[in-house]
Amino acid sequence: MSRLFPDVFRNPAIRASMIAIFTFGMAGAMTAPYRSIVGIRELGLSDSLYSILTFASAAVNVVVSVLLGNLADRLGEYRSAMIGACLFGIVGYGMVYAFPRAAIFIISGLLPLPIYGALNSLLFANARAAMQGMSRSDVVTANSGVRAMISLSWVLIPGVTGLVLSGASSMLPAYLFASISCLICQGIILFALPKRAGTEMAAAHHLSYLGALRQVVSPRISAHICGVALITSTLHLNDALLPLIATGAAHGRLSDVGILVGIVALLEVVFIIVWSRIARKTGQMSALAAGTIVYAVFLSLLGFASQPWHLYALTLLAGIGAAAIISIPITYLQDLIADRPGLGSALISVNIFASAGIGALIFAAGTSVAGYSGTAILSAVTGLSGIVILGFLHRRNVH
Repeated sequence: MSRLFPDVFRNPAIRASMIAIFTFGMAGAMTAPYRSIVGIRELGLSDSLYSILTFASAAVNVVVSVLLGNLADRLGEYRSAMIGACLFGIVGYGMVYAFPRAAIFIISGLLPLPIYGALNSLLFANARAAMQGMSRSDVVTANSGVRAMISLSWVLIPGVTGLVLSGASSMLPAYLFASISCLICQGIILFALPKRAGTEMAAAHHLSYLGALRQVVSPRISAHICGVALITSTLHLNDALLPLIATGAAHGRLSDVGILVGIVALLEVVFIIVWSRIARKTGQMSALAAGTIVYAVFLSLLGFASQPWHLYALTLLAGIGAAAIISIPITYLQDLIADRPGLGSALISVNIFASAGIGALIFAAGTSVAGYSGTAILSAVTGLSGIVILGFLHRRNVH
């Protein structure tokens, strides 16, 4: 039984973080597959404006994540910051549903939702702090398990959302469902997450907010983030491209989008565990390189999809590759600032910012020249360039 349910998951803080991050993932699973459709097709944003909004949203998220992560390290507890972030999610998703206008969509994407997004790194920081003193193997297992909960939330939620709204004239109710999931997440944080005295985990040496930002953008850290961001930008590009290709060149339906995302998420749950075992045996770099290559093949073939069955046939490659890209970089990034769980975990959001920025630029440039299908192929090249950079940094550190 211990093989199926490792002892590390019996830790109350890790277990509560896993449950909370499941509900956090639900909000994204309800809206992300349809965000580009709502923003571009329903509310009238242009492709370029949607790309700018994506970049700006990630910029706000990274600043808030670093500041909240540093503050939490100084206080030695993450619960208060998580409660505040969750409130912004309830408001951010709710206002898009209640006031479906382009301006409200932009405001929500620029302030409340990016702040809510900081909850992701705070939950990982809370779990990482609970891992202090654990073996390297247990840390990798725990991080993989926590990240798998996000994918687990994507197994059924996108498909169910797509089916529920398949006969509707708008996908906006998905934002109402997301607001409700944020409310549930808030309840878990308030009533299930163990309270911890600040003195138990407070960082011994405090950093100012500017000092924290300087450490994050230092050459040593930023070089590694650049490589990881090029790889993870492929996930952002796929989030935007898959719905548009599925309902365009592939002649699919909105319900297909949700089902496809659900299938891939189910495969991710399985292969996240597989990749964690591979990473322990071969090393993080080898595992991440293999996963990136698989995902690059998927994206290249996505560019040639012209029928719905083509997309369904590609789900296995998508699940295998995505599982590596979404799980392995978490521990990799946290290890860059291992002595500060909050700031180290904030690098997850820094990476999201950098990868979203890269993804936005590739999306804007690619769609203006080569269309959605050509952009998918271009994103594959982007991911492969990232693993080349990380490989160079790895070899330099070894020698």
